[in-house]
Amino acid sequence: MADVMEDGRPIFLQIAELLENSILDGTLAEEEQVPSTNELAAFHRINPATAAKGVNKLVDDGTLYKKRGIGMFVSSGARAKLRGRRRDEFARQYVQPLVAEARKLGIDPAELKSMIDTWEGER
Repeated sequence: MADVMEDGRPIFLQIAELLENSILDGTLAEEEQVPSTNELAAFHRINPATAAKGVNKLVDDGTLYKKRGIGMFVSSGARAKLRGRRRDEFARQYVQPLVAEARKLGIDPAELKSMIDTWEGER
């Protein structure tokens, strides 16, 4: 997991995002146990209550679930749900402003697609 406390956002949100990223990239599989809040706290050198707040955020949105006395686990369907939510966020944060700016500059959709294809080819 990457280092937390790098970007000024609340640490619990960064912990939640790190876990989400691990689910999205397959590091944490569905029905797999996630690190405990104490493990997360020790690894990232943060307060266990802060780690718990990040984990509980994912429990609240259905990404994780608790097995009493055992720990937290990744919910079935969590990866698809996260991917859908992140795609929606991506569209709002990046695609909508891109299309709006292209429209202002007189760039039609075909030209915009060509520009994207060119950048993609340069990877």
